[in-house]
Amino acid sequence: MSAKRQLLAFDLGAESGRAMLGQFDGARLELSEVHRFANGPVQVFEHLYWDPLRLFAEMQQGLMQAAGQGGIDSIGIDTWGVDFALLGRGDVLLENPRNYRDPRTEGMLEAAFARVPREEIFAHTGVQFIKLNSLYQLLAMKLQHSPVLEAAQCFLMMADLFNFFFTGEKACEFSNATTTQCYDPRQGRWSTELLEKLGLPTAMLPRIISPGTRLGTLLPALAERTGVGPVPVIAPATHDTGSAVAAIPATTRDYAYISSGTWSLMGAELDEPLVNAAALAHNFTNEGGVGHTFRFLKNIMGLWLVQECRRTWERQGRTFSYAELATRAGQAPAFAALIDPDHDSFLAPGDMPARIRAYCQQTGQNPPADEGGMIRVILESLALRYRQVLEGLEEILGRRLGCIHVVGGGIQNQLLCQFTADATGRLVVAGPLEATAIGNLMVQAMGLGEVGSLAQAREVVSHSFSPIQYQPREVGAWDQAYARFQALRPGS
Repeated sequence: MSAKRQLLAFDLGAESGRAMLGQFDGARLELSEVHRFANGPVQVFEHLYWDPLRLFAEMQQGLMQAAGQGGIDSIGIDTWGVDFALLGRGDVLLENPRNYRDPRTEGMLEAAFARVPREEIFAHTGVQFIKLNSLYQLLAMKLQHSPVLEAAQCFLMMADLFNFFFTGEKACEFSNATTTQCYDPRQGRWSTELLEKLGLPTAMLPRIISPGTRLGTLLPALAERTGVGPVPVIAPATHDTGSAVAAIPATTRDYAYISSGTWSLMGAELDEPLVNAAALAHNFTNEGGVGHTFRFLKNIMGLWLVQECRRTWERQGRTFSYAELATRAGQAPAFAALIDPDHDSFLAPGDMPARIRAYCQQTGQNPPADEGGMIRVILESLALRYRQVLEGLEEILGRRLGCIHVVGGGIQNQLLCQFTADATGRLVVAGPLEATAIGNLMVQAMGLGEVGSLAQAREVVSHSFSPIQYQPREVGAWDQAYARFQALRPGS
């Protein structure tokens, strides 16, 4: 390649979004952040919504900032999974998309199982059962007689919606489609049979495209307004975890991964979906990846618990940086109390410290006395949950995984990385930090024909970024704590 390619990744998470510019010379990738903006749910009455038009306006600001730094060769967008928009006649956005923490899905798992047995739903989709999945959001709309669902003519995941705003093209990218629990990974198509059994519409479902597909070109008015020009828009793995896993700098499959952020997604990369009784029993999921791979994983609550504690303290007039909270946690007593990070009481926004104190009291433990103790309880419990999920993963796969690759913003919490090594007794390889944006950019390079395969993309990542390694220590104390944790959360 004679000149550097300039690629632009929009990476939108549940807490923030950013535009990341990547310069790629064929062997190495360099990153720079050109625009960052806040994200989060908007509450109206008891419901939680996303604000896609504001996010789209911020993305246009990112385009203008990037245009000022030279030409752009391609654009790619990734977001969180499960949430979706519905378009009506004339491609009108029918309502603001709901946030996955919206309370409308209460009781929807039970409502679904009353219509279709749990085992049959899993056989169709291979997806773990969480009430926030798109399937249960749609079922809630059906059972609540939503006029929006009745008027819907096109279903788009969040990244697909922004791709539509950018190009006018309507399609659903594979990695995000697989998060919905509406997709059959073995048939390679929407699970229309399951949806029809639940009384859900199927005509609104768009075509599914693979990561690396060139969707189209930036719409002329948008290209002119932002100064970017007629740039191709390429679908990466539009689910942020799919992009993050694509950036893992590994040469073998002898590892587990954790994509660490608001959620922790822990699993292994496979060539085929794994839909069997063991996967069902352990409630694992099959989500699509780059290069026809599947991410066999489990969702874990993640650093949401820390984020909500920090927001609560800030409302009370006590402001802490994440680094300060980690320092205080490191100074707090070890294993003073433990929680189940995936307990239902921790899912919704609110006073997380109060909920954790209540959980400790309900389980016969002394609640943490201060902020440092609270964060330590969260981090130690997360690390122990990782161990539990790793054991289930290895049992299903029938093999030991030699190390754990951790990617994403959570690797900035060095205490959690060390706790993960300690709790699991495995080497933890942390990095790259910006894995989601990096994976997004590398799949764009694949779509442009500058990178030939996922393996080659990972070689570029390995040459461009240096991870940090954490060796396990103090394993005996963690073994004792794990026995206590299993008493709180038996099984998978």
